[in-house]
Amino acid sequence: MSAAETLVATGNRAHSHGPGSPVPLQARSERPTSYDVADFAVPNGREEEWRFTPVKQLKALFDDAAGSETPKIDASGPEGVVFDTVAADSLRVGKPQDRSAAIAWNQAGAAFAVRIPVEAELTEPVHVNVASLGARGFTHLIVEAGRHSRAIVIIDHTGAGELGSNVEIVTGDGAELRVVSIQQGDHESIHLAQHDALVGRDAKLHHVVVTLGGKIVRIATNVRYAGPGGDAELLGVYFAESGQHHENRLFVDHEAANCKSNVIYKGALAGDHARSVWIGDVLIRAAAEGTNTFELNRNLVLTDGARADSVPNLEIETGEIEGAGHASATGRFDDEQLFYLQARGIPEDAARRLVVSGFFNDIIGKIGVPEVAEHLHDVIEEKLARAAELSASAEAVVGQ
Repeated sequence: MSAAETLVATGNRAHSHGPGSPVPLQARSERPTSYDVADFAVPNGREEEWRFTPVKQLKALFDDAAGSETPKIDASGPEGVVFDTVAADSLRVGKPQDRSAAIAWNQAGAAFAVRIPVEAELTEPVHVNVASLGARGFTHLIVEAGRHSRAIVIIDHTGAGELGSNVEIVTGDGAELRVVSIQQGDHESIHLAQHDALVGRDAKLHHVVVTLGGKIVRIATNVRYAGPGGDAELLGVYFAESGQHHENRLFVDHEAANCKSNVIYKGALAGDHARSVWIGDVLIRAAAEGTNTFELNRNLVLTDGARADSVPNLEIETGEIEGAGHASATGRFDDEQLFYLQARGIPEDAARRLVVSGFFNDIIGKIGVPEVAEHLHDVIEEKLARAAELSASAEAVVGQ
């Protein structure tokens, strides 16, 4: 049994507490976790984990009741990949960390599993499409990469309605797994999700979150290590328009020695009440000597009325590390870049698009799936065109 399989099987949960335990808000690792919905009160927006989220619009997903629909899940992949329906508690990589995740865990009923065989090297991606059908529903997905396997799994969320979901990911010892989660529901859809990943000994996980649509999208990603030598790369791209709220919360728990993590999230915002939230928490435990970690979040505000909140946090319990750091920045266009392009005969609108494309290009190039990168470029172009129209309208009003 691999280190990752052993940790899941034994239910090892360092620093996980039930209800009633003291929860110092300054320590991200000490917040309560539970499979029992009753252990989480209905959020009111004053809690640390909900203070940036428009909780008043999430009442349906805080209600501990069965969904009124079952989202449709379709999957396809190369020969050898196993698709199966299993009990929701068959893996237990991580416990729900808030009320919505606990409700989704209990109300999804069963989990849809994607299993990559040991030592398989897939030449084509696995595709999983989760389609909401217009009402309230729940899903639970499991992605397991066997030891020394190589695979890409693309999870595409589409449709309308309100979706609560959990995604569990296990990267076996020596495996390399790329999971790309795309959120492109319609403009009124709501999606609350928790992703829990376990990285095996000498394994590498690339976890990519691409948020293009949805009225409210909140993805909480948690990563742990089952043994030394694990490497996690967490990438994110989001573009919030008027009335959209895109929120990403990450927790990288370095509990094994000589592991790496690299977090890069970039977002753009355009339109009145466009909102993004990024919370990046990294914990280096006392036993995690030799850790090397860095996290970066950058936001580009394209119009007035948009707002980005960015909060990086780093907890270090040992000085015996390779390196640790974080950076966060939110700003508008670089006037020097615009001037440089315009001085060479490029119209202002085209120059602005080039600046934004350059802002996203480095991270899009890291996604590693050409079809996703091309689609992302197309959607960004559409959003930039709408942002340009908003800016032109605002300037026309001012000029009257």
